[in-house]
Amino acid sequence: MFSNPTFKILFFISLHLFIIQTSQAQKTDLIYLSGKDFEHPVQWDFYCTDGNNSKVWSKINVPSQWELEGFGEYTYGRWYKELNQKEPSKEEGFYKYEFEVPFDYRNKNVLIAFGGAMTDTEVKINGKIAGAIHQGGFYEFKYDISSLLKFGSKNILEVHVWKHSANKSVNNAERRADWWLFGGIYRPVWLEVSPKTHIQNIAVNPKMDGSITVDLNLQQIPKNTLLQVSLSGKNGENFPAFTFPLKAKTTKETITAKWENIKPWNPETPNLYNLKLVVKQNGTVLHEYEKKIGFRTLEFKKKDGIYVNGTKIIMKGINRHSFWPEGGRSTSKRISELDVKLIKDMNMNAVRGHYPPDDHFLQVCDSLGLFVLNELAGWQNSYDTETGTKLVKEMVTRDVNHPSVIIWDNGNEGGWNYDVDKVFAENDPQKRIVIHPWADFNGWDTHHYPTYLTGMHRFNSGENVFFPTEFMHGTYDNGHGAALEDFWNRYKESSLFAGGFMWAMLDEAVKRSDWKGEQKFDSKGSLAADGILGPHREKEGSYFSVKEIWAPIQFQSKQITDAFDGTFLISNDYLFSNLNSCKMEFKVLKSENDVLYTNKTAQEISSGKIEIPSIEPGETRKIKFDVPQNFFEGDILSITAFDQFEKEIYTWTWTIHKAAFYASKFLAVQNTKAKASVTKSNSEITLKGNDVTVVINAATGELQKISTKTAVIPLTNGPRPIGMKAKLKDIQISQEGEKAVCIVNYSGGLSSIKWIMEADGRLKMELVALKNASGGEGFDGAFFEDKINAFGITFSFPEKEVTGIKWFGKGPYRVWKNRIKGTTYGFWEKQYNNTITGESFENLIYPEFKGYHANVLGTNLKAGTSSFKVFSESENLFLRLFTPDLPKNGFPRSYPQPDFPEGDISFMYEIPAMRDFKPLEQQGPQSQPTNIRIKKGDDGIRMDLWFDFRF
Repeated sequence: MFSNPTFKILFFISLHLFIIQTSQAQKTDLIYLSGKDFEHPVQWDFYCTDGNNSKVWSKINVPSQWELEGFGEYTYGRWYKELNQKEPSKEEGFYKYEFEVPFDYRNKNVLIAFGGAMTDTEVKINGKIAGAIHQGGFYEFKYDISSLLKFGSKNILEVHVWKHSANKSVNNAERRADWWLFGGIYRPVWLEVSPKTHIQNIAVNPKMDGSITVDLNLQQIPKNTLLQVSLSGKNGENFPAFTFPLKAKTTKETITAKWENIKPWNPETPNLYNLKLVVKQNGTVLHEYEKKIGFRTLEFKKKDGIYVNGTKIIMKGINRHSFWPEGGRSTSKRISELDVKLIKDMNMNAVRGHYPPDDHFLQVCDSLGLFVLNELAGWQNSYDTETGTKLVKEMVTRDVNHPSVIIWDNGNEGGWNYDVDKVFAENDPQKRIVIHPWADFNGWDTHHYPTYLTGMHRFNSGENVFFPTEFMHGTYDNGHGAALEDFWNRYKESSLFAGGFMWAMLDEAVKRSDWKGEQKFDSKGSLAADGILGPHREKEGSYFSVKEIWAPIQFQSKQITDAFDGTFLISNDYLFSNLNSCKMEFKVLKSENDVLYTNKTAQEISSGKIEIPSIEPGETRKIKFDVPQNFFEGDILSITAFDQFEKEIYTWTWTIHKAAFYASKFLAVQNTKAKASVTKSNSEITLKGNDVTVVINAATGELQKISTKTAVIPLTNGPRPIGMKAKLKDIQISQEGEKAVCIVNYSGGLSSIKWIMEADGRLKMELVALKNASGGEGFDGAFFEDKINAFGITFSFPEKEVTGIKWFGKGPYRVWKNRIKGTTYGFWEKQYNNTITGESFENLIYPEFKGYHANVLGTNLKAGTSSFKVFSESENLFLRLFTPDLPKNGFPRSYPQPDFPEGDISFMYEIPAMRDFKPLEQQGPQSQPTNIRIKKGDDGIRMDLWFDFRF
């Protein structure tokens, strides 16, 4: 019969495919006409009416934003006039795609679905309109095209997309916004092929006790039909099935069931189950429908709090746009997974957006565990009631079953239509609350960008549950981690506090397809440079500050001394988890004495596990490890905690010794028989030690020239005082054994600086400040300001030859006064870079080189033959490295950074704080200037530094 081998092979392939198709026929098949995401697109025919590459048919990747594919014109939101654009771009796009539909589908129900298209969309199948034009760019919509298809042959899909809506309210809600305005089919397009009898969609309400209510929308239910409901766990656990009769021709049904031994969903243990619904007639399966669900109970108690599974929650959240530089709002599941993992890594538990995100993002929030505030778009303007009602239904229908979604947002900052509030509840059996972000509405106060002391009968002083849905605005290096600790600690004092959401996760810099010069990425200056992460998810310093401040394990402050016994007090800041579900380990790190002179790094000399006792959320208890015998041989103690999924929570560090110990250890000493010398003329004082010569200007007391046998080190014009005034009184020189000494005395805030040249060329500076009070009147005679934003000394040093730095201290990121956390002790090294935070997207190198560095104990500034090293005998010293460049494209009043003091290299005890969208006066204590009162008899403030110019 099968004499032809090729025919035999084809027959068996066809038979195999038929068997597979038959076995799956009772399910809804998804057939993608586009790619599943912008990273795996399918090309369609495309015609753009205006702008780049317009007025000619060509190809375009689908899904995509057409601007990123080289078509049309870019527009940034409501700012188009300020950006010299007469009006927002309004080009239209025409798509064509040819596809085949199997003949077997003729007796099935076929829908065409669009995950999202911007903004108005008309769909034709074989020249016939599929339905009304869809308006709204962030929503999934579908048409029943069963009657329009040619089965067993080719079909033509034509899609007309208007970037600018014909509906004024849609433009006001979506396109008069503070974000990029794109065009095109940017989410996938697919066919949903179902049997005539099928479950169209469901809305579930699964509770923590294992009970569930399921609302079903049904199509063409025949007589003698049953619904079988079953549940299975991710590890193969099976639960008893339930069966319910279905009435013929019914289109809506509600069923209830309950299973025992269910593990509830929460963001710390995001347990998911597979719910399977099977429609059967006389034992024959007519349709199968599956959905991943999580069992959790939501309770919204006004004047009390938001409860999940009986636990009052605090949301540690961030606002996120759906965005990728090469894709615009067209993303992928890979990006969703990346983003959720980054959010979780910052020890956050919640996320909010300005519109419904991709469905795959919500899937990842379900599986990895995040609370989601899901928002109907409406940036300061709302949809009309008819449009808003339709879009709420689309949004809730798609997203209602996600356990991660706990709150609905109706618009943003005034962009709500009160008439559509009720539509959420009409379509949501869980009856999640509806909030109006930034408003104190219906018992939920979500005020945006509060000050530290907000407010008058609101927030800490109010009656309503409060959770700012935007705060800690992060333009450039502003906000986020800067000042967060103060705000957070204050808000947590109130039992009405339910959390907050920082603005924002990402710098939205698109890779411009129409720019041919060196600059490729466009954030529209300061308008979209708000991220704690760069556009490709590069980590800014605040990323690590937030990771520490919001860590679910908090260590009480402690110094390590000779009496250290291995104990710490820790608190549990989880909502649901006992700390005994975590793991903790310690390491003792030691470095060789020449670590700052070589490429050596710290080595582990001891390590071990730390047992964590039972510590419930909110409790504080002691942990203890056995201190190793060689513990005090080490330099740094680090403790790392891991959660139950082996994710690092944070690594905390402590120095084992004091600054003077490290200066003595790491500063190289040479044996020499020679003595140091000092001479004085009318114009200069010269200190010599071995091959090092230091010249001090006799009129100013400042370093004038530093030289060795082979080089000149251009550290000059200092020390000059920062935050105080000083007037030179006199200079004295002396010989103290093998040491040469020069003492510069001042009047004013600076009392004296003693320079000590050692015989081997080491130079020590002993500074005394704030000692010159003439009586008990405080500042009398001290010559400095009451409000001190910066305090220390500074020098000049040319930046052009600097290649890098290696240092011992906190790092690797720079700090601000109100953003110290997130840095840890280590022996850090980084190459010179000129990164402008939130702007240098073509060469975005983090950590930034320039800025303030905390708790510096030793440093090697690498500048070729001009290199030198500094070691501190004083604690809590900040090293200032040059002045970061200001952004070139920022809008007025964007305040990218505080003013830096004069000079290039500074050693300081007080540094400026960073803004967070509000003036510093409206932030917390860590952001405020320092003040000090000096009295007669005070020892003054000392700063003892060693300089090594020899190697």
